[in-house]
Amino acid sequence: MFNFILNTLQFLKLIISLFFKNLFSLICPCKKNFAGEIVLITGSGNGIGRQIALKFAPLEATLVLWDVDDKNNEETSKLAKKYGAKRVFTYHCDCSNREQVYEQADKVRKEVGDVTILINNAGILPGKKFLDTADADFEKTLNVNFFSQVWTLKAFLPAMIAANRGHLVNTASAAGLWGTYRAADYSASKAAIIEMMESLDSELHHTGKCGIKTTIICPYFINTKLARGFKSQTCLLPVYEPDYVASKIVDAIRKEKFYLIMPLTVYLFAFKIFTPRKILLFIESWLKIPDSMEKAYGQKKKD
Repeated sequence: MFNFILNTLQFLKLIISLFFKNLFSLICPCKKNFAGEIVLITGSGNGIGRQIALKFAPLEATLVLWDVDDKNNEETSKLAKKYGAKRVFTYHCDCSNREQVYEQADKVRKEVGDVTILINNAGILPGKKFLDTADADFEKTLNVNFFSQVWTLKAFLPAMIAANRGHLVNTASAAGLWGTYRAADYSASKAAIIEMMESLDSELHHTGKCGIKTTIICPYFINTKLARGFKSQTCLLPVYEPDYVASKIVDAIRKEKFYLIMPLTVYLFAFKIFTPRKILLFIESWLKIPDSMEKAYGQKKKD
């Protein structure tokens, strides 16, 4: 009994200590210096990926840009150099192709060095209803959005573990926290990312690899090609511009945040497990999420 009380008091002491440490980090966050870092960005040819590259450009980091769109990826490289980047390397890579990821990862290690900040950003959003999504399309969404991140993590994490140093940045979505109308495949892929990264972060922590940081990005819709003209019908869930989101992502990496959830109203999604399903469906209707999805994707021709 005495040992139980003692262990409980020690546990409470640790929890209180961690609480105040976290509170202090929010008030006075540490700020990572990016000089000398090797930053690899997937899906860098346009949208958020390009904007992240441009935000890193003046920060003295080496940029490694991966995309299937060589023309736009080269344009990102030119812009990054214009913005101050000294070393920029571009590679053609279909991140949903495991063999191609591993092949290009070997080239990066030989030609550039070990990646120290991995930013998984590539993704697709078909926007079809569940039964309208062909089996092959469902698999494609999971391959591009989820398995691509599995392959890049497996390719670059071993070197980070050996050095006990690095940063894993994985783009998920608010849809991974709240299954979104007309996006079953997309929501599933993003939820898988969140749970995988929470599990991986746990592994790294409990095996003493605390020098490797994790950041999970969970934004609502962003005004990119992925959104294809999506317009929110409520100010509670604004559609952000890529430049703004990229700034927040780089800031989250600098401050070593575990989650970047935006807008703040998305935090309310976490309470879904305590809320009756009918109320959640009413909230969806009140926020006009189904209407927004229908207007953005429902009127478009089927692929």
